[in-house]
Formats: sequence, structure tokens, C-alpha cells
Amino acid sequence: MKFVDEVRIFVKAGDGGNGAVAFRREKYVDRGGPNGGDGGDGGSVIFEANPQLTTLLDYRYQQHHRARSGENGMGSDCNGRSSEDLVLKVPVGTIIRDVDTEEVMADLNTAGERTVVCKGGRGGLGNMNFATSTRQTPRFAQDGTKGEERTLRLELKLLADVGLLGYPNAGKSTLISVVSRARPKIADYPFTTLVPNLGLVQYKDGLSFVMADIPGIIEGASEGVGLGHQFLRHVERCKVLIHLLDMGTEVEDRAPLKDFDILNEELRKYSEELSHKPQVVAANKLDLPHAQERLGKLTEEMRKRGIAVFPVSCATGEGMQPLLDAVAEVLFTGRTDKLHVEPPPKPRAEKKAAPAPAKKAPAVKKAPAKKAPAKKAPAVAKKAPAKKAAAKKTPAKKAAVKKAPAKKAAVKKAPAKKAAAKRVVTKKAVAKKAPARGAAAKKAAPKRARRS
Repeated sequence: MKFVDEVRIFVKAGDGGNGAVAFRREKYVDRGGPNGGDGGDGGSVIFEANPQLTTLLDYRYQQHHRARSGENGMGSDCNGRSSEDLVLKVPVGTIIRDVDTEEVMADLNTAGERTVVCKGGRGGLGNMNFATSTRQTPRFAQDGTKGEERTLRLELKLLADVGLLGYPNAGKSTLISVVSRARPKIADYPFTTLVPNLGLVQYKDGLSFVMADIPGIIEGASEGVGLGHQFLRHVERCKVLIHLLDMGTEVEDRAPLKDFDILNEELRKYSEELSHKPQVVAANKLDLPHAQERLGKLTEEMRKRGIAVFPVSCATGEGMQPLLDAVAEVLFTGRTDKLHVEPPPKPRAEKKAAPAPAKKAPAVKKAPAKKAPAKKAPAVAKKAPAKKAAAKKTPAKKAAVKKAPAKKAAVKKAPAKKAAAKRVVTKKAVAKKAPARGAAAKKAAPKRARRS
């Protein structure tokens, strides 16, 4: 069966039937009233997810789908029959998108899920519905409405728990054939797998999960190189990715670590969300002699990144159980402890880097020497003499100040001597000096008056 995961179709719902214009015509019935019936409703277009389907091949060759219209109304109060809905079955995981608006109308990811994409038209009313007491013979009826029509694009994204990633001829088909009952085509040339293959893996204690073999992705796949990004959409629904590395490749420009980086870059270009999904890195083809030599270098490089590597051989079945255990732990518990390893310590790298700061040490020492310039020292030296000079000057001033009062005292003493020489004063002179002395002069005045 050919695998088709994207088609473009046209769908149209049925139109509603028209109402009838009729009047009652019977013998012995005078002027019978209106009896036109209503029209039937048109059928709607419904999509249903069917788990038995795995491809959209049927819609590749039949691209136009129309639901039936409702019947028109008839006389004698007979209504038209409504048409049945048109149910289109698609595989589980189909996305329905409107081509004109690019709107996602539905994502059918559950078995039996349904969605109406085009609603059928409503039937019109007959003339018997418009009869009133003042309008007893209506000669008109209502037409049915048109059904909706759309151009849709159906995209199939397989529902798988685990997706296999890797370069062409990396051993993905062999791996899925070993762990499940899937029987994909296996050959020793690139791009053997042209369509995704699904396989049911029976794990321990009755647990199981679905694994998808995605066709080989190469550099530039996000831009359409090789098989392009037409199969990358099937990886979006996977919860865990197994990144299979070809340890036995003999192509000159390829290496396991290089392949790992290229494919992760393609995932990031296609979708940021896809690039952050948990990955289980498996080194395949260890049954080859030269593959064992590459394993040590690859494991060491991956350890530096904190990624664990699971060595396996799909041809002999070696290492399959630890790989499935790591996948099941992520699926059923959500823990990713087994996918990561502790990177090696880096004390040696720090010791080697120590001489570099030693070179910078002299620069740090020189900086303070420049910052303690001779400019500040002279400034302090200049200021110090200035203070000393000031200190020297201040005593001189103080001495001058002290000497000045001595002169004043001498000046004051001179009048005192004159006052002693002129002790003979009159009563008028004493009276004049009394107010200048204040209260003491007032008290002394009466005493002198008594003496006189």
C-alpha cells in the first residue's frame, strides 16, 4: 500500500430544500387553506478518526466530496426529507487545515473522534407557515440556505511514542525489526526506507509502546534536501527520540559526532520544540572491528557534553535491553537520569589557566604605583610647610596681640596718674562722672554729698 501523508481536497455540504407553495383542493371543501410543506436540511461534512487506516491514499484520487441536499417541501403538508451527513474517515493523527485561511480546524488524535468541517443548509418553510388571520392565502414560501464549502489540506502525523532518527543506512529499519514485529525493507544502500514504518514494542510487565522508523534525514532536510521535511512532521508527536549513530560509516566527510550535530541542527531549524525532546543516543554497528575503535572517542566527547551513549548492535542484538530500559523509563516515569552522565572534572584546565592571571598581576601592581603619584606627595609636602609657617606666624600675631594690651594698659595708666594728680575736683565734676559709672556712681554720690 502506498503511503500518503498529505492531500488537498474540496468538500461541500448539502443545500437545504425549498419550501412548497400549495393549497388544499378537495371536493366539498370550499376555499381550502395553504398546505405547502417545509424543505429538508442538507447533509453536513464530518471527519472521523479511524484507527484502522494508516494512509490518506483514498483522498489522493478522489478529491471532491459533496454531501446530499435536502428534499423540497410538497403539498398536503408534506415536508421534504433531510439528507444524511457525509462521514469521511481518516487515520488517527490527521490534521485538517483550511487552505484559504491556514487555520487548523481540527486535530484528530483520538480514535473515534469527530469534527464537523462544513455544516449543511437549513430547509425553507412552506407557505402554510405564513398564513395569518389577515393573510389567509400566502402565495410564497422560503428557500433553503446553501451549504458550506471549503478547500482543505489533510496532513497525517503518525502517533508514535518513540521515533528513530539517523542518517540513511544507519540501521533504523533493522532496529525496529528486532524489537517489534514490523518487517520494513532492509538493504545495504541509502534511502531504503521511503515511508515511515510503525512497530509495537512489547516491554516488561505487559507494558508496550509504538516505535516509528522515520526515513533517513540528511543535512539540509529542513530546507527540502533529500526526502526533505515531509517526514519530519511524524517526529513531532513522539515523546522520545532514539538517535542512532552509524559507527561503521566509511564515507570520508562523515563521522558519528558530526552526524549527531548535523541532525540536531536540522531538528532545531524545523522546530525548536522538537529539538528539546529527550534523546537516547545509541552507537550502532559495534559488531564491526573499526567501530569499536571509534566508540571510546565518541563516548569521551559525549561525556564532556553530559550525554550518555548506549552501545548496541542491531545485527546481533547486543545492548538492546539497556536501550529499551532507558526508553521505557522516560516514557512511563518521565525521568531522564539514564540519558545523562556527569561530565569529567576540570581541575587540570584550571591549573593551566593559572599562569594567565600571573601575567596580569604585574599590571595590577603597577597600577597602584601610578596611582600613588609624586603629585600628591609634593602637595602634602607643600601643605606641611604652609601649616608650619602659619604656626610660626600665629605666635607672632599672638605676641603682637599680647603686646598691644600692654600699650593700652600704659595708655590707661597715664590717665590714672593724671587723675591722681588732680584729686581736687569740684562737686560738678563728680556729678558729671556719676552717670557714666552707672549704679555704682549713684550710690557713691550721696556719700560725697555728706562729706561736703
